Amino acid sequence: MTCLGKAVIKGVQFKAFLGNKAFDANGFRDALMDRKASVVIPSKNNRKSQIPHDKDVYKWRYLVENYSVKIKEFRGLTTRYYKTDISYSANWTLTVAIIAAR
Repeated sequence: MTCLGKAVIKGVQFKAFLGNKAFDANGFRDALMDRKASVVIPSKNNRKSQIPHDKDVYKWRYLVENYSVKIKEFRGLTTRYYKTDISYSANWTLTVAIIAAR
């Protein structure tokens, strides 16, 4: 996981990293700290010394993840079915409106 995680963040600019327990590895945390990024990753249950994380900030990750799942319900957006920029943008607006109205 550590090598894959480092490859994923290579070349990406960010100031904070919010991840789930799968990203709890010392090497990956060190790579994030070297980049001076704020790290919000809960510790795995089997970690000998639990590393505290900001639970209020972690709640935002949960909200974003759930919203992306709601968007995936609209197959046309996730598969880029709409060919023109205007229709794609319009369907994003419609999708967001439908989700907000629920």
